[in-house]
Amino acid sequence: MAVTMKHMSLIVSLFGVLSFVLGVIAENKKPASGTPINGKGVIICKYPSDPTVALGYLSAAFLLACTVAGYKSLFISYKGKSVPNSVLFKSTSFSVFFNIALITSGLALSLLLWPTITEQLHLTRNVHRNLETSCPTAKTGLLGGGAFVSLDSCLFWLVALMLADNAREDHFDEVENRNIDGNSSSRDVNLKIDA
Repeated sequence: MAVTMKHMSLIVSLFGVLSFVLGVIAENKKPASGTPINGKGVIICKYPSDPTVALGYLSAAFLLACTVAGYKSLFISYKGKSVPNSVLFKSTSFSVFFNIALITSGLALSLLLWPTITEQLHLTRNVHRNLETSCPTAKTGLLGGGAFVSLDSCLFWLVALMLADNAREDHFDEVENRNIDGNSSSRDVNLKIDA
């Protein structure tokens, strides 16, 4: 069974929505702070068990899958017909949405990975020599913001896919009209010669 644009749009949507949902859940499950425990000249931070780090990495992985699927969906051939990339980039609106999709994907990835890595570092490096530490966690709101930008990125990939479909149809119509015009002019010449 050949892959169609509908299949690719469903794949991009699925990965984008999964990234969004996992990012929002990771934001909601993140603890506000840890509990400081006094040791001999150190503070040991005890954090409650939570799935923030795993969900953050999963959200970033699904965002990467959405981005790869969105990118590939624009340039693969459908129904055995392919078009040159230059045809797609002739469309100004396609070029704009393609670049916006790339930029929002990168921004979403950084907004998802930054607090996830920070949270992981807080969990693994939990012994502090500073006796005034308050056992911080990653910045609040970044994972949720990254999740929403991830959803935006998914939507921009879908808009770019629709614009790529329009550019493909225009290109195939143009090629077909050229072939019809080329054949009719040669028939006219033959008719004039025969008559």
